[in-house]
Amino acid sequence: MAWRASNLGWRLRRLRRMSGREVGGRLRDAAIKHLWRCKALRPQPRLELPMPSAPTLPGPDVLPLAVSATAGAALGTTAERILAGRIAVLGQEWPAGAQPEWFVDVRTGKRVPHDAYAFDIDHRDPDVVGDVKYVWEPSRHHHLTVLAAAYYLTGDDAFAERAAAHLRSWWEANPFLCGVHWTSGIELGIRLISWVWVRRLLAGWAGAAALFEDNRVFRRQLYDHQVYLARLRSHGSSANNHLVAELAGLFAAAAAFPLFGESAGWRSESARLLAREAARQTYPDGLNRELATAYHGLTFELMLLAAAEDDPAAPQFDPAFWARLVAMADALAAIVDVAGRPPRQGDEDGAAGLLVDGVGFDRWRSLLATAAAVFGGCQWWPRLEPSGDLRAALLAARLGQHALDERPVVRTSHFAPAGMALLRDLDSRPDELWCRCDHGPLGFLATAAHGHADALSLELRHGGVDILSDPGTYCYHGLDGWRAYFRSTRGHNTLELDETDQARSGGLFLWLDRPETALVRARGLDGGDIAEWVAEHRGYERLPAPAIHRRHIALDRQRRTIEIADSIARASPHPARLAFHFGPEVACRLAGGAAHLAWSAAGRRWRAVMTLPEALHWSLHRGEREPLLGWYSREYGALEPSFTLVGQGTVAQGTLRTFIEIGEDETLHDARPAQETAEPAHAGD
Repeated sequence: MAWRASNLGWRLRRLRRMSGREVGGRLRDAAIKHLWRCKALRPQPRLELPMPSAPTLPGPDVLPLAVSATAGAALGTTAERILAGRIAVLGQEWPAGAQPEWFVDVRTGKRVPHDAYAFDIDHRDPDVVGDVKYVWEPSRHHHLTVLAAAYYLTGDDAFAERAAAHLRSWWEANPFLCGVHWTSGIELGIRLISWVWVRRLLAGWAGAAALFEDNRVFRRQLYDHQVYLARLRSHGSSANNHLVAELAGLFAAAAAFPLFGESAGWRSESARLLAREAARQTYPDGLNRELATAYHGLTFELMLLAAAEDDPAAPQFDPAFWARLVAMADALAAIVDVAGRPPRQGDEDGAAGLLVDGVGFDRWRSLLATAAAVFGGCQWWPRLEPSGDLRAALLAARLGQHALDERPVVRTSHFAPAGMALLRDLDSRPDELWCRCDHGPLGFLATAAHGHADALSLELRHGGVDILSDPGTYCYHGLDGWRAYFRSTRGHNTLELDETDQARSGGLFLWLDRPETALVRARGLDGGDIAEWVAEHRGYERLPAPAIHRRHIALDRQRRTIEIADSIARASPHPARLAFHFGPEVACRLAGGAAHLAWSAAGRRWRAVMTLPEALHWSLHRGEREPLLGWYSREYGALEPSFTLVGQGTVAQGTLRTFIEIGEDETLHDARPAQETAEPAHAGD
């Protein structure tokens, strides 16, 4: 009951964020959903066409990019585990043998509605669906693309037969608009992409045609998925990565399976809208406007997957679309650290457009390898070891080469519209110092759904190891307090005033206001001994005693130091809390006015001394639940303890200075007390 009351409040707040045009669109959607309640009024194929040719690939022996032995072995191991019914789903194991369970939240064991009209199911209500992501994820059918990929590389019919059994099971259990798997368009879009690639990877299997194009059950499912996405696509304040997935799935299916009279129209319309979204959802310099790095990767991948289905003889995507894809590739290449890891900014939920690789797959190296093969890498691109993964090889084989003349001549360190500045070493040294500073908007569209209240926060890495970390996301639904913590101001490396977030939350995916941020100056980002950044935000002007937070960060490349200076402008005294979250590989001990850190990077042992502002009282936390403090989530659903330093006190005018000096184990004076050093744990919680 309490959840329903809060949900009503959320709906009212959500409604206030909508434009008149969006309200009109949602009323139209409601009318369609009401109409479709009557089965006799649901759309029917006007004309069914024969399949002109099955979607195929060249044989695995002629792939233009080599699939490494390591990647091949990992794929084989993962596929064998799937055959044994052991399937990893967001950090949990989904037990699925020949007869999968499609309607269970594997994290809690809760069963969800499977025979109700889809739009009668509130997939946000944990009492009804538990954590719905754990229900939806297996039905994206990524485990089936892995099985199909294993068949493609080995020719072992067992992989194809299990994939076919699961598809037939899903189609039988999920007729049109029946159950929770029809409640969200992004699920349908990604599922269609999976079906296209399962068919393509099983092209050499004797049963492929009977499973797909000659199967009336599949043809009907294919039609129903596409007509849903054509009539009920996301719009208004929901038109983010969900819309990209819907359009990419619709285009891919209509291009790969042109089986209906509507197929040509669906293909051209979805291509037109996807090109529009590529421009609308991406800044001209290439970063995604949601300001959540994981969704930059997802939308880039989805657009590549759609483009891979285009017909070179009659292309649907124009040069402007390809130019935006190149900009997204160059932006990704510019923001990664020396280990090939991008920032951990905003939400991350493990979403992928296509999975064909096994355990250990690195999505970021795969995306960069794909982009390098298709667009060519610039001279300044990171020199990473070849990814060797199958996905990069397959996409490169489908996409061909699309070279553009106008590319950045140097690596970008300041993405002005996105409010991201990178202070880092310039020579790709193994022990690189890499620091991301955030002075950007909270997020995208009226809800800023995947943004965090992290204005002026920073990430600091050394040799690819998280020193000052963004703790991550962990969950979206069903876990009281955790969602709020991981997207809060307290959960980031920045300053909190009056025990209040910089922005007011209106729900799990809704912010009611956003801090106004501004860059004061940035210099030395591309050369010299000192790189510095100064910015401010006005999120605390709404407090009874308004305040402006200004932060100055300076990286001394030669001395290997970082200075952080926080000041409050126009302030009466405020209770303040300054948090520093460390990565799980970092050991920390608080001694007097300094924190002593230790970790391994670039094959050596390193230490740092972190001199803390004396005006605050400092405490060290790790793995605490009352309140939540000292946690790190490597990926969605994964949780482990890590150290967090919190300084508390009352601040007004003046500056809080934090100074970090990094050196090898023997180069820094060790002022720790003579007692056992606390070491990080690596076990999940």
